[in-house]
Amino acid sequence: MSRFVLPNCRRSWIPTTDNVLLGLVIANVVVFIMWRVVDPAFMKRNFMISVENFTSGRVHTLITSAFSHTDIEHLFSNMIGLYFFGRSIENCFGAQFLLKLYVAGALGGSIFYLVQHAFILPTSKGSGMWYVDPKKIPALGASGAVSAIMLLDIFLFPKATIYYFFFPVPAMLLGAFLIGTDVLRITE
Repeated sequence: MSRFVLPNCRRSWIPTTDNVLLGLVIANVVVFIMWRVVDPAFMKRNFMISVENFTSGRVHTLITSAFSHTDIEHLFSNMIGLYFFGRSIENCFGAQFLLKLYVAGALGGSIFYLVQHAFILPTSKGSGMWYVDPKKIPALGASGAVSAIMLLDIFLFPKATIYYFFFPVPAMLLGAFLIGTDVLRITE
């Protein structure tokens, strides 16, 4: 009989010797700056996920879109989540695992987005002057990657207290809230 055993980990905000977390934050900031100085057409083709980009062979956008952000608040909120929850995951499982989880979350979010915009949204009724083909609507952001990291941390430490906008919230409750809001957003 086999059973799943968690590694001997603890929640800690003490930095580790690996620089993966710092590298992820720096990469996100560099891409944010690139959006302000590089040709916007190049950035849209290479740093945004869309059905059109994907079917044009720009498969790399499955991951590069997870380093793009619309504005400083979008970047800041994702990097705060990445830092605090990522530090915990890195301390628990190591830097390589954190990087793999970030990439897996980015891929998962991008693939879900593609499925939704390629198969689900085109079946809904839409026409007229304001109709936009869902296959051409791009997306960006680290939310899929950061959500994967955040939810794993919440599942590992469900009784921990997390400060959400300065309010202490049980991790279990915050996890249920975040999953619920994502499900509502998808169904709308």
